Amino acid sequence: MKLLTDEELRQALDKDIFHLISETADELGLECYVIGGYVRDLFLERPSNDIDVVVIGSGIQLASAVQKKLGKKAHLSVFKNFGTAQLKWKGMEVEFVGARKESYSHNSRKPVVEDGTIEDDQNRRDFTINAMALCLNRDRFGELVDPFDGLYDLEDGIIATPLDPDITFSDDPLRMMRCIRFATQLNFFIEDETFEALERNKERIKIISGERIAEELNKIILSPTPSKGFIDLERCGLLEIIFPELYALEGVETRNGRAHKDNFYHTLEVLDNVAKQTDAPDSLWLRWAALLHDIGKPKSKKWDNTLGWTFHNHNYIGEKMVPQIFRRMKLPMNEKMKYVEKLVGLHMRPIAIADDEVTDSAVRRLLFEAGDDIDDLMLLCNADITSKNESRKQQFRQNFALVKEKLVAIEEKDRIRNMKFAVDGEEIMKMFNLQPSREVGILKNAMKEAILDGIIPNEHDACVEFLKKTKGVLC
Repeated sequence: MKLLTDEELRQALDKDIFHLISETADELGLECYVIGGYVRDLFLERPSNDIDVVVIGSGIQLASAVQKKLGKKAHLSVFKNFGTAQLKWKGMEVEFVGARKESYSHNSRKPVVEDGTIEDDQNRRDFTINAMALCLNRDRFGELVDPFDGLYDLEDGIIATPLDPDITFSDDPLRMMRCIRFATQLNFFIEDETFEALERNKERIKIISGERIAEELNKIILSPTPSKGFIDLERCGLLEIIFPELYALEGVETRNGRAHKDNFYHTLEVLDNVAKQTDAPDSLWLRWAALLHDIGKPKSKKWDNTLGWTFHNHNYIGEKMVPQIFRRMKLPMNEKMKYVEKLVGLHMRPIAIADDEVTDSAVRRLLFEAGDDIDDLMLLCNADITSKNESRKQQFRQNFALVKEKLVAIEEKDRIRNMKFAVDGEEIMKMFNLQPSREVGILKNAMKEAILDGIIPNEHDACVEFLKKTKGVLC
């Protein structure tokens, strides 16, 4: 973080858009400020094109006057019901709103709004670091208005609320998710009194929609170290309410002196490993796959007197849970969900292959089933090697490297990824004068298995010959 002098703040605002807003506000006799995230990010030296301007008076009036001066190059959207306007110009988005004070009813996060002063507007902000404002009027251009010492909290790396945190979180429970999200994104600590209020108000999160919670979870997942956010969610009690399947992974059970690992913390380690090797936001769904890869373990956990704790088929159980979780959280039920579902279902396969002899047949099947997602699957599986036993971890990595070599070699030789078979179901029906039936499926599957096992090449004549020999045996 950089502590900016008054002159440096004025220089930071030395942009056409701010000068134009300043000039227009003075002409209209309106007091106005840039506030919130843009100001915070100036001190954090993080680039931002999202600008919030608060006006003592009508934000729509100021936005409309600025747009007139900018002409057709600027696009203005007015939201009269909310008293706000958005101006888009040269890649920047400027949100104009009149200063306001708010009051809430207990069963809604939608406030009753009244016109207010800059002090009223700062009082309603979620965190001290987001309540700082810079005046845009010419006489006070660049003057910092920071009644809650947000600058000191920014310097100390602290997330705290401007007013009583119980009121802040009870009024708008989504702020609890935002609190943890900001702490995760910025690698800040949540101030003790604020954290205790999270614990006291956790049940209030139930009035927040799944979509809004998922938005905040996505931002936590895309943070450099997402485990920090999920640990805070667990510590304050929110995780059990919003994500019971993930919460169920927590804990260690011991029987006859044998314990399994804590699958919650293992999952977070895998998620962090994936985050270190990928870029946000492109890796969002790969990171979701990391978060959900062991989600089926609580349902599959069993004690075996010989083997100890087992989690047989947890990958397939987890695969079936993915659509349920996505549906409840209002996450997209499209190819993104199917991608996560696939990776969760397949995540044990490369490790199982690496644990045994690495056969061409096993690698062909893996390539065929993973298709274009094979590279992401291998990245996830490599991240999943978290054993505390260094020699075992090293052995896994060596075997895993062998699987990767085989994948490359077989892909070059056989072109298995997204392979189309030389003979399809329609040709099988013509060949044997069959109608669509179970018999066609049996023959087609036998041919597929023979190709993947390397018994026959994926060539037309070889497939036809195999099918003719096979029909009499199977059907």
